[in-house]
Amino acid sequence: MNVMSLENIQKSYTERMLLDGVNLGIQEGEKIGLIGVNGAGKTTLLRIIAGKEVPDGGQVIKRGDVRVHYLPQDPEFNPEHRVLEQVFYGEDPTVRLLYDYQRELRKESPSDKKIIALSEKIEEKSAWDLEKEAKGVLTRLGIYDFERSVGTLSGGEKKRIALASALIQPAELLILDEPTNHLDNRTIDWLESYLKEKNESLVMVTHDRYFLDRIATKIVEVEDGEIAVYEGNYSKYLEDKALRQEMAEKSLEKKKNLFRKELDWIRAGVQGRGTKQKARIQRFETLEEETRGGGKDEMDLSLQGQRLGKKVIEIKELSAEELFGPFSYAMTQRDRIGMIGPNGSGKTTFLNILAGKQKEYGGEVEVGETVKIGFYAQETEEIPEDQRVLEYIRGVKENIRTKDGGLVSAPRMLERFLFPPETHGTFIRKLSGGERRRLYLLKILMEGPNVLFFDEPTNDLDIKTLTVLEDYLEEFPGALIVVSHDRYFLDRTVETIFSIEEGEIRKYPGSYEDYKRLRGEVQRRETIERKEEKEKQKKEEKHKRQEQEKDSAAFTGAPVPDKEPKRDKDGNIKLSYMEMREKASIDDEIAALEEKLEEVTAAINESAHDFERLQELLAQKARLGEALEQKMERWFYLNG
Repeated sequence: MNVMSLENIQKSYTERMLLDGVNLGIQEGEKIGLIGVNGAGKTTLLRIIAGKEVPDGGQVIKRGDVRVHYLPQDPEFNPEHRVLEQVFYGEDPTVRLLYDYQRELRKESPSDKKIIALSEKIEEKSAWDLEKEAKGVLTRLGIYDFERSVGTLSGGEKKRIALASALIQPAELLILDEPTNHLDNRTIDWLESYLKEKNESLVMVTHDRYFLDRIATKIVEVEDGEIAVYEGNYSKYLEDKALRQEMAEKSLEKKKNLFRKELDWIRAGVQGRGTKQKARIQRFETLEEETRGGGKDEMDLSLQGQRLGKKVIEIKELSAEELFGPFSYAMTQRDRIGMIGPNGSGKTTFLNILAGKQKEYGGEVEVGETVKIGFYAQETEEIPEDQRVLEYIRGVKENIRTKDGGLVSAPRMLERFLFPPETHGTFIRKLSGGERRRLYLLKILMEGPNVLFFDEPTNDLDIKTLTVLEDYLEEFPGALIVVSHDRYFLDRTVETIFSIEEGEIRKYPGSYEDYKRLRGEVQRRETIERKEEKEKQKKEEKHKRQEQEKDSAAFTGAPVPDKEPKRDKDGNIKLSYMEMREKASIDDEIAALEEKLEEVTAAINESAHDFERLQELLAQKARLGEALEQKMERWFYLNG
């Protein structure tokens, strides 16, 4: 069933046409991945779908009962809100009840009457389940303190709160703009599973190709104001696009052959200029335009860097207070290192220390004399917005030497970075955020570094830029350290993983997929070791208890309990007097435990809205379950 249709959508900004006659249908349960170069109009298209922006032409037709929720890249926050208030701050009336309830609780003198009235409405709408889901989602996103003020949170934490809010909103169509930014790898794995299970339609912009591959059922590519629709996931898109390009190349070759014939005719110097001749000249001019250059320029980043000596960077007992340490490592000339770890674990700090940007740390860092670091940071350095694009790049270098010894001019490099000549005179302030990041990347590479640090490069670069950057890094002759949550990017670019785990930097050989396999083996081994240690402790405790019982029996004269029940010659159990008394009462004790367990389970179901009470009840349930298991083991012992 159709959820929404876009018909002949047009949108332009000043002289630039972003969307020109776009038609798209969104079906129920469909999960659409929107891709394209930065500045192509992806976010604009999302905002039009979400009803946040009005097209210049065409229409958006939405089914009457469809609720839409939109998560922008830069959501707005109220710094005075508590975490739960911010999550429930939205347009949906049911979710708004939970917001009003939280606000009333925060007042210095809350009204019991209002709280009761809101509780009744929340109960009527079955909204307590939403509160329970919100707390669960926040926890999976790494937010544990629900009472903190939003104003005290980091930028990444705020965006995770906005994501949690989007995920719990009742909606038939969910629109997400770069949802994986600011999430670590494990959280992205969880988000994939969560979105797969949702029945709502989904339209998302993301650079995460594994994410697209595992979730998307349709890929929509935005290019030159138009869209191309590909059924299936990202892998299917690559296959289908390759096939389309192959067909286009065959068509272009036919045009080139025709062009050659037309060129021969023109050169023959036809004297007559009748209607047929004029039409043929016009056709020649059209063919010339279509075949010139064989298509658009792609980025070619085979640039020459400064020679790198034997000594690169030596790390000795490096530590950062409350983050990681101590860690030692000697970088080599061709190291390809990917750095991963939970948010806030110290990945950026590690890069800043190595780059000399952070002076306070433990241990030593020695940088080789020939090392020239190119640092692509999460936060772009200040770019003068009143400068024009070409002026900014010429400020770095007028020409740059390629690996084969040739020279490439600044304008030509801009073209290879998908900045066509007509944009070279554009003021930087008119560029999109992604276009600025691409310009910033070009500036860094034109400086000719021989060691590259990338801190979350995939947050703002589009897939096309990332693909060519990956190809460039394959040929890059220097060393590389990249901090990234993009699993696909890591798999294509690195050969060693540094993983920050519980304050320790651990090394794993291979790509990210190799790390996952090795880490899984480590975790399984650690689980087995913990289980063996627990069994060992249980045996030691049991032995100690038996020794204590023997000592007590020796002092009091009471019989020592046997490990196995004594049996007569017919195999019947011979129980002591105390064991017979225990056997007589154990059925009632088991029944009482089972009854108490049922009561606690019922209380858990009734306390979904009370998070603290819920935690207490879950712990009580675990204790009762363990006690019941022990009683059942004893029952089997006493009953032979």
